[in-house]
Amino acid sequence: MKEGEIAICGLAAVRSRFRRDSSSIVRLFFDRPTSKKVGLMCRALAGARKVYRCVEPAELAKIADSMHHGGIVAVVEEPPPRVAGAPDAAAWGRRRENVVVLDRVGNAHNLGAIARTAAYLGVPRIVIAGDPASARPGPAAYRVAEGGLDAIEVRSVPEVAPFLRLLAAAGFDVVGAATRGGALEAGGAPGAPWALVLGNEEHGLAPEVESACTRLATIPGSGWVESLNVSAAAAILIHGLGRQGPASPARPS
Repeated sequence: MKEGEIAICGLAAVRSRFRRDSSSIVRLFFDRPTSKKVGLMCRALAGARKVYRCVEPAELAKIADSMHHGGIVAVVEEPPPRVAGAPDAAAWGRRRENVVVLDRVGNAHNLGAIARTAAYLGVPRIVIAGDPASARPGPAAYRVAEGGLDAIEVRSVPEVAPFLRLLAAAGFDVVGAATRGGALEAGGAPGAPWALVLGNEEHGLAPEVESACTRLATIPGSGWVESLNVSAAAAILIHGLGRQGPASPARPS
């Protein structure tokens, strides 16, 4: 695969990318059973004089670099996430657009699951840390997201803590997910947009990131296990915050 290209696997994810930006698909490969479901995509690629081909499962696994390809692989042009800054934080605040911020979440499956939840519950974007250990949108994340990564915007920031302070200055209720010491009740100004901050799977929020939050939220549990997987916690907290904060925007047409 060329630089700037990634493989998107699974029919739901590939269809979602085709609907959003069919021109970004540069090659398409699928197995025989899936060939009956991709006629429209093949016709579009033929019209654009791009490669599409039915291949054997072994070749499909090689292209995807995974056995979990779901019968189809689209090779797409994927630029790195755009960097977010102060003007973006201010604009999102004015439009009251909620956001999820990931502080060094390193597992691509978790990134995909969080993106799927965000898309389902109407959160328009995720901001990821620029740390090299942070998961980026890639084959595994796209497969797990089931189209969610094409329904939302992904941005990046060099450092999370300074960006959280920009969000707070823009009127956001900046809520850090914590295993203890927080509460779920509303804490921001009525109608304020919220930013949910989720930490690394092993270490949680970095101390400077936690300090930059305006409050912490903890999901009460039985005590039998210490914490939830970060993607499960994200689903609970996004739903809970969605009931407290501004309404989610309508899905883009």
